[in-house]
Amino acid sequence: MTAEHPPPEPSDRDRAVLALERRSWPGPGAKERAIREQLGLSPTRYYQLLNALLDDPRALAHDPVTVNRLRRLRASREARR
Repeated sequence: MTAEHPPPEPSDRDRAVLALERRSWPGPGAKERAIREQLGLSPTRYYQLLNALLDDPRALAHDPVTVNRLRRLRASREARR
């Protein structure tokens, strides 16, 4: 996109997914519970959406620290396979 036409903002749901990823979680199950309660999604669907967000330039522009951290984690997991 050009400076005249910046990429559109991510959707409310996409911003909520990124916000959940910025948080730290106290123990097993807490994150999955928050995914269901706050977003109304199954954890499987949540992670599908999250993975797609990592390749979305709007998500990168909105939250580069979180997206780049998650991209590095994904790349290291893929490298171990």
